[in-house]
Amino acid sequence: MGRGVKVAVVGGVFAAMVGGAGYGVHTIVSAVSGDGGSGAGASETKKAGPPDGAEVAETTGKFFAAWEKGRADEAAAYTDDAQDAGALLTAYGDQAHIGDVRITPGKAAGTTVPFTVRATVSHDGKSEPLAYESELTVVRGRTTGRALVDWEPSVVHPKLREGDTLVTGESAQPPIEAVDRDGTVLTKEDHPSLGPILDTLREKYGDEAGGTPGVELVIRHAEGAPGGTAADTPLLTLAEGEPGRLRTTLSAGVQAAAEKAVKRFAESSVVALKPSTGEVLAVANHREDGFNAAFQGQVAPGSTMKIITAAMLMDNGVTSMNGPAPCPPTATWQSQTFKNLTGLRPNEGATLADSFLRSCNTAFVKLVDEEPLTDASLTREAQERFGLGRDDWKTGIASFDGSVPAVGGPDRAANAIGQGQVQMNPLNMASVTATAVTGAFRQPYLVSPDLDGRRLARAEGLPASTAAQLKQMMRLTATRGTAQQAMSGLDGDIGAKTGSAEVDGNAAPDSWFTGFRDDVAAAAMAQQGGHGGDAAGPIVAAVLRAGS
Repeated sequence: MGRGVKVAVVGGVFAAMVGGAGYGVHTIVSAVSGDGGSGAGASETKKAGPPDGAEVAETTGKFFAAWEKGRADEAAAYTDDAQDAGALLTAYGDQAHIGDVRITPGKAAGTTVPFTVRATVSHDGKSEPLAYESELTVVRGRTTGRALVDWEPSVVHPKLREGDTLVTGESAQPPIEAVDRDGTVLTKEDHPSLGPILDTLREKYGDEAGGTPGVELVIRHAEGAPGGTAADTPLLTLAEGEPGRLRTTLSAGVQAAAEKAVKRFAESSVVALKPSTGEVLAVANHREDGFNAAFQGQVAPGSTMKIITAAMLMDNGVTSMNGPAPCPPTATWQSQTFKNLTGLRPNEGATLADSFLRSCNTAFVKLVDEEPLTDASLTREAQERFGLGRDDWKTGIASFDGSVPAVGGPDRAANAIGQGQVQMNPLNMASVTATAVTGAFRQPYLVSPDLDGRRLARAEGLPASTAAQLKQMMRLTATRGTAQQAMSGLDGDIGAKTGSAEVDGNAAPDSWFTGFRDDVAAAAMAQQGGHGGDAAGPIVAAVLRAGS
């Protein structure tokens, strides 16, 4: 049962018939919070069990009829949350200016009834037809035993969630024409996963980009990213505004390849950028929840973290690319035993390059207690060399810049192999690869800082020798190691690192992969996608193929 709609949408002029069939005139019923109203056909005998077909038909018929006629309190009395339902239904016409409502119910499936709404949105002398589909479920009231609509904001419109409202009026921001680095217009239709990002860019930069606002029906969200509200979600345009032009760093070609690549794997995300500048070339997500996990995800990155750990080992003089990094079957750190992936042969004589290209966990675990390393060494490496975990990236939209906390105990070793308390997203790992191959940290960004005067984050970067060794180890991984299959067929200067991150309760690990080809770096993750080369690898390879 949905609760918490604080600001509701308005209800305007409503029609009296549904699909030509009148439901009749009903007495307005006062609502009883939590169980609908006390009237509207309440039975003398309290019933139990799921509502039968006749009850479902009667309840939905009366609810739809009252909704059509603009009788918000009466319609709300046929729900199990009269207070919230009444607020949202009352607002349906006043703020959203939706009238002439016709509701056509479909065939019930048990207690669930689909329906189609056809209406008109009118504002300031302009009108446009509105049509959408939704559904509701009828349940048994807890206290009265009445058959009632199980209230959710999505009953009113399928895209409404708790705290949302519908508003029709002059746009909060002027429309923008977002273009890629070469001037190609970027649209939601051509690049579906860019939809939320384009909405955010419009909210943040609409005024700076110029243009004049139009008139729209939008979903106004109560909450967004920490410290701000989410951008409105447009549903219907009544009058076009004059769009302003906003140039991004994206590449339409690389973006198209990224969109196509993530569609192959559920819950996947990818980011591509230019190591020489930090400019983001593509960001794509294929997720049920619409979350921009590519920029805002906070999950363990698995063995892609070994790029940072290897840099820490080299920068602190523990070992080098050709120095010792034995790979035993197991390694124990402060009572916790770590193992390698099934089938990985031990190699007690391995170098760091050998253990890196085969992604040997035990080699890295055994080295984290060497002098002069401390609990804070990996954190310092991530922050000072790679610019991570300081909460100071300003990409142009909301983003998370990684977290590598200083910890003791078993998590110190787990962090070194991308488990424990380390949190990353594809944006972070694409940046890590860019820093590794160039030696310089260049904060990624999607919109030029010249537009709004923001200052990009800075970090020390890597010594030339460390960067050279990391780049060579990634080349070996792409041509002889765990990334070889995914990267096969790519020409140019290539390198990569695979990863898989175990998540408690999941049947399969998260798949991670990061790589480079000439002046393009990319990273991807696919939640529960298996090993790094299984899902994330093909995504990155497809993006790199398009990017050079």
